[in-house]
Amino acid sequence: MKNIVIITGSPRKNGNSGLLAKAFMEGAKEAGDNVFLFETADKNLSPCIACETCFSKGQTCSISDDFSGIIPILEKAEVIVFSTPLYWFTFSSQIKMFIDRLYLYSSGKKKLNIKKAVLMVTAATDDINDFDGIIKSFELILNYTKWENAGILAVPNVSDPGDVKKTDGLIKAKELGLNI
Repeated sequence: MKNIVIITGSPRKNGNSGLLAKAFMEGAKEAGDNVFLFETADKNLSPCIACETCFSKGQTCSISDDFSGIIPILEKAEVIVFSTPLYWFTFSSQIKMFIDRLYLYSSGKKKLNIKKAVLMVTAATDDINDFDGIIKSFELILNYTKWENAGILAVPNVSDPGDVKKTDGLIKAKELGLNI
């Protein structure tokens, strides 16, 4: 049994990337894993301000917002899943803000137990090359954190909410969850 945290980045309720996250979660729960879903669009998150006070003022981060609520879950997680729509060839700003806040674990004062990461991304574009930017960003994150790439699922040509249901994306997301 693994502890998995899924971070979503869509501002749309029940958007296509959110549906991928829920399908992944269904598969992981079926496999017996513990899964926590953190929907960044529903949270009060502030950007990292590079104050360099991580872990130094009696708390993990000096910024007081909803990020503090996920810290205990993050610290138990072995797998992290990013599920986002493609915005300007990369992560949505909601999920990017979350990723930037992971900086506090770069200080070396505390490490995450995360060993594997998954990227699931949806886009209105039908050009698969448009995913190159986010995939490269994800690969750089993996290289920096030393996390194993546990899968990338890119689903093109989904614009309107629910379009992902017309693809094999939900099946693939559930399979990723089952086999993580």
